[in-house]
Amino acid sequence: MTTMFRGWPEEFQPFFIGLELDNSKRYFEANRKTYEAAVKGPMVALVESLAGEYGEGKVFRANRDIRFSKDKSPYKTNIAATAGMNGHGGYISLDARGFTVAAGRYELTPQQLTKYRKRVAADATGAQLAAIVARLEKAGYGIGGEALKRVPAGLPQDHERARFLRHKILYIYKNFGLQPWLGSSTARKHVVKVFADAKPLNDWLRTNA
Repeated sequence: MTTMFRGWPEEFQPFFIGLELDNSKRYFEANRKTYEAAVKGPMVALVESLAGEYGEGKVFRANRDIRFSKDKSPYKTNIAATAGMNGHGGYISLDARGFTVAAGRYELTPQQLTKYRKRVAADATGAQLAAIVARLEKAGYGIGGEALKRVPAGLPQDHERARFLRHKILYIYKNFGLQPWLGSSTARKHVVKVFADAKPLNDWLRTNA
């Protein structure tokens, strides 16, 4: 049975603050009921509420993968999820300091990256991407994604779209901070707005990467 999304109760913030101060199994297990009810439960309900429009999503587990990390803290200090698939929807994250929604491409295979760079370098498709990103930045979105320090070999270092040629992945995001509407179903409307604004970028990436 699907639970209706009603936002996050205010207990989510003290839970995360406590986890930052005491990132231990002892703390997590002592506060597991709060995690399930005030952190994970609402995120699951939100992702389920978006599935009909964007496709199935995934809520990430609380445990960190510490096998290859110097930081051996066992738990993530945020909860994150994907909503949708195949270039629709995006990414959602909540922590003690606020709510972030993002969309775009978080992974490109070598073949996709080669195609992406060819399309960025081409005048017609590259200008389309630049215009899409300019509109999103004007609307207050940040532009993220791992980028090289230099334009890849074989392409002009002074290319007018060098900024995008250096990207290995590309996404947009908006950090809303802590808002009163996080405690209500209105939070879903803000997620949907970001996904709608990101649709031209997602469409471009689906075609050109």
